[in-house]
Amino acid sequence: MNLSWQIVRLHLKETFSISYGDYSFREALIVKLSDYGTSGYGECTGIDYYNISLSDFDKTLHRLKDKIEKQQIQHPIDFYNFLIALELPSFLRSALDCAYWDLFGKLENRSFSELNNIEVYTLPESSITISVAPIETQLDKIAKSSWNKFKVKCNHFNEEEVQMLLQTGKSVALDANGSYSPEECQWLENLEASKGFTYVEQPMKPGEENFKSLQSDQYPNWMADEDCQENIDLKTLQPHYRSINIKLVKCGGLTPALELIKNARNLDFKIMIGCMTESTIGISAGAALVPLVDFVDLDGANLISNDLASGSKIEFGKVLLSEQPGLGIRLL
Repeated sequence: MNLSWQIVRLHLKETFSISYGDYSFREALIVKLSDYGTSGYGECTGIDYYNISLSDFDKTLHRLKDKIEKQQIQHPIDFYNFLIALELPSFLRSALDCAYWDLFGKLENRSFSELNNIEVYTLPESSITISVAPIETQLDKIAKSSWNKFKVKCNHFNEEEVQMLLQTGKSVALDANGSYSPEECQWLENLEASKGFTYVEQPMKPGEENFKSLQSDQYPNWMADEDCQENIDLKTLQPHYRSINIKLVKCGGLTPALELIKNARNLDFKIMIGCMTESTIGISAGAALVPLVDFVDLDGANLISNDLASGSKIEFGKVLLSEQPGLGIRLL
């Protein structure tokens, strides 16, 4: 098996503003695994506020290249166990795991759904992100959009703005990125109308000392994002969160995500498959899990102007799942 990779810059169509800062581009690591004349692709993004350094990943891949290339084609679960033994960060492990699923499926001439006996029926729609901006700008974007579902980014809490978003008549979720206080969350828990939001994602900064004040049986559908990291004990979240956001780079790839979904279902969590700002390479990996989840937030490739690949697509929220072998990824 051959391994190659490159670091590319993904340019955003417009400045992306969240509580952590403003961004006009993202850097992404694109991983390519090849054998028997066939290639599979995976991706992870550099995130400054998570201390994810792609230059560090580049050094790690140079160090481990020979060891990875010596691996024979085996089932993806066996390859993932090999990756675990390398003690890689979850972002890098995810890129390699997804690239391997893409390669393995192409070699077997079977899609990810076929390999995992996933039945594909009606798929939930994806939301489009409305980045941090004055409320008038956010409402205008929602009104003019051709999408049906929206995730509104917040960097502060304002009761009047909450009420205005509830009155749009649209399917709206809030993503606080940890910008709310316990008192503000309690206000939402006491507001019956807050059940009108599809979910309220990561209301406070991550950590049990914060989320222990949330109550999962109140009006808001609290959703854990940063509080649902790799190796999380879901039972600790259960009294406080009703839903979880699974991002492949945070849990380590498709292989652990399948197990996480199974465990979450056993605990009656609602599940969202989310993304970072990614090209179609990363979005195609996330899209493979859409038949298994309740909510979808896979707009990453729609936010960039220089997409790198074809595969599964999100068109105005509709998930067009590739039926091609593997993850169906082809470089443009």
